[in-house]
Amino acid sequence: MDKDRAGIQSVEVGFALLQALVEARGPLALKDLAQAAAMPAAKAHRYLVSYQRSGLVKQEAATSRYDLGPMALQLGLAALRRSDAVRLARERMPDWLDRLGHTVALAVWGNHGATIVHWEEPPHGTTGHLRLGDVMPLLSSATGRCFGAWLPAARTEAALERELAQARLAGRSDLPQTAAAAHQLFAQVRSQGTACVVDTLLPSVVALCAPVFDARGQLVLGITSLGTQATFDPAPQGAIAQGLQTIAAQLSHALGYSGTEPGGQALQPT
Repeated sequence: MDKDRAGIQSVEVGFALLQALVEARGPLALKDLAQAAAMPAAKAHRYLVSYQRSGLVKQEAATSRYDLGPMALQLGLAALRRSDAVRLARERMPDWLDRLGHTVALAVWGNHGATIVHWEEPPHGTTGHLRLGDVMPLLSSATGRCFGAWLPAARTEAALERELAQARLAGRSDLPQTAAAAHQLFAQVRSQGTACVVDTLLPSVVALCAPVFDARGQLVLGITSLGTQATFDPAPQGAIAQGLQTIAAQLSHALGYSGTEPGGQALQPT
């Protein structure tokens, strides 16, 4: 039994470097990364060379700092796509496309924010250049606003502070400038049941996002639908918004959620 359970110690030791990058808010210098992983810099560098070769880690040319690489992103996305919420949502995508008639995307909250993990579009839909792994802004995207509205504030605090500073610097009068204004916006999203943006993140694109909850009542997924201003109804009580809320409520029910829809209406059965 002991022999069967024996592992490779160097793999376990090196994992501390990856864990440090996961927990960091951005790229780290070698000395800071080594310190976070509690190992000498020379030892950390040897691990990082191997991780770079495998794509788990990348090094920025301009700063020489280290960050998670493309293979780490692929591993994370693969794990997210296999979660119950994403798996069940993907199975229902064809029906949702028929019901909504517009592009549908799935997002989860990752290490850097609301992250797109899957999307599909109808024959004449628009993706707005969506890509797997895209992190959607907390303030200027419907997906980000959905997570800002229903996640605990502590989980979004760092992203909110960063985006508020960017909004002030850019002079974005169409976005909140203070934390109080942002939380007022999130409260409005909760009262409507869906988050909505019109021509805010992408030119002439409208997007709505509805939350999906698990059996514990925790937000696990955002379902976003988007289209052009010419064909997409952004009204909170419009057909698309109501259809999106129903879809999200049905998936929440399938995940064991027994509460009510965000707008306060009874949860629709599957």
